[in-house]
Amino acid sequence: MQRRDFLKRSALTTAGTMLIPHFLKAYELNQMGMAPATGKTLVIVQLSGGNDGLNTVVPYRNDIYYRERPTLAIPRDKVLTLNDEVGFNPALESLKSLYDDGLVTVINNVGYPNPDRSHFRSKDIWQTASDSDKYVATGWLGRYLDASCSGADACQPHRVIEVDDTLSLALKGSHVNGLAMLNPQKLYNQTRGSMVEGLAKAGHADEHDNVSYLYKTLAETVSSASYVYDKSAQSTRPVNTTKGTYPATELGSRLKTVSELIQSGVSTSVYYISISGFDTHINQPNQQERLLRQYADAVKAFMGDLKASNRQNDVLLMTFSEFGRRVKQNASNGTDHGTANNVFLVGGGITPGKVFNEAPNLASLDEGDLKYTVDFRNIYATLLRNWLNADDTAILGQKFDTLGFV
Repeated sequence: MQRRDFLKRSALTTAGTMLIPHFLKAYELNQMGMAPATGKTLVIVQLSGGNDGLNTVVPYRNDIYYRERPTLAIPRDKVLTLNDEVGFNPALESLKSLYDDGLVTVINNVGYPNPDRSHFRSKDIWQTASDSDKYVATGWLGRYLDASCSGADACQPHRVIEVDDTLSLALKGSHVNGLAMLNPQKLYNQTRGSMVEGLAKAGHADEHDNVSYLYKTLAETVSSASYVYDKSAQSTRPVNTTKGTYPATELGSRLKTVSELIQSGVSTSVYYISISGFDTHINQPNQQERLLRQYADAVKAFMGDLKASNRQNDVLLMTFSEFGRRVKQNASNGTDHGTANNVFLVGGGITPGKVFNEAPNLASLDEGDLKYTVDFRNIYATLLRNWLNADDTAILGQKFDTLGFV
């Protein structure tokens, strides 16, 4: 086969798969007796677009909120109260039930110094954990993966999986990247053709670095797809056990996939999911409420599934958005890009579920936007050090104080 034909025909030259370089034969490592990763699992859900935090965790006792949002504010009698100051949007009823069970921690006013209101730049800052005036080519989870590639704990890129067909910057490291896939069988099927298997086994050497790299990536992806698929297929828990439990939404489907992988024994420490639609400049209420309800229902199903298999205390789900919205509503019955926002932590391992800190101060704004009081990297440091047992200072590039939720 000519090189040109290979490049055209290979199913693995899609963006999602080609973003998995240096996948160092995880399947062969497993076959050699390498012990799987044990301990805690972190699941990250990104609400892409900039979710409106003030209409998510509502400051229902604050008159400024109602003054600045005459048509968007959630009526006081509709708010699902959490304490004397704030409560959930009524669309988060399913999340409220988890909160009442002590499984949800709400962190208000999360952001970073000198915030950027661009979707792309703010996402990069959150995904790289960089200062807002620095540009970094690796993600914080990619560097976590890099840090696991020393000593006896060899590189295992499947330890960080994004449930998607492309890989986010957050999962890209200097030496190894995470794995992006929508489900194990789809990735496995992409590697099963005789052409792909033959090329992978051949281990072609080529005088052209790019082509050699392509062959290497292909071979490593084939072996890695086999590992993940075999683990999920060999699970004693049938994959359709959760059928009918999860809502028929994108997030519901992806959290179901995560649950199945967790319970199959795949040695993955971090799962990453991103859902879009939260950029609500126009006619915000219906769109946001629909998305919040989908989020809450999917998370409740996920946590119920984990509880049924006695895994609820081993899994922590973090939810963030790249920024919040401005305090004052706009002329289109929506909200524009803002700054600080709230973060949710959901799981049985937090102590205990609660509203972690003060409500937003609407009387002291930064040019109409909320001021942050919690740097998001304090949250990352806590998760890395106290949940994943990793060197947070080395991964984040500087030391951040940890918080007391774990």
